[in-house]
Amino acid sequence: KKDIPAVNFIIHEIHCRRNIGICPYCSDSIPKSEMKNHIEAEHVQVTCKCRMKMENSLLKDHEASSCPLRPVLCQFCDIQLAFNKLQEHELYCGARTEPCGRCGRHVLLKELQEHPRVCG
Repeated sequence: KKDIPAVNFIIHEIHCRRNIGICPYCSDSIPKSEMKNHIEAEHVQVTCKCRMKMENSLLKDHEASSCPLRPVLCQFCDIQLAFNKLQEHELYCGARTEPCGRCGRHVLLKELQEHPRVCG
């Protein structure tokens, strides 16, 4: 899958047919001597802590961006919790109040960013 000089084509093609294979799962060109390790490292099925099954190569991205149990921080209190618990927690946490330093009124945490525009 790379450009090579025409004078080397036949030798190159013989070398590739003898030493390179195409992965049946991802269609990447892999040295035949490494094919077993590639398949075991990249394509073996694993189970995430959320019980979803996927290829090992996809696990890291899943855990970082789409796993419902990935850790996230509450925007109001910076406590770390599972993503699937965030909405419920922030509904409760954002309904807490803190006094405004300028006007002294107690303001909901979820409204604290907007409060300076209407303060006083």
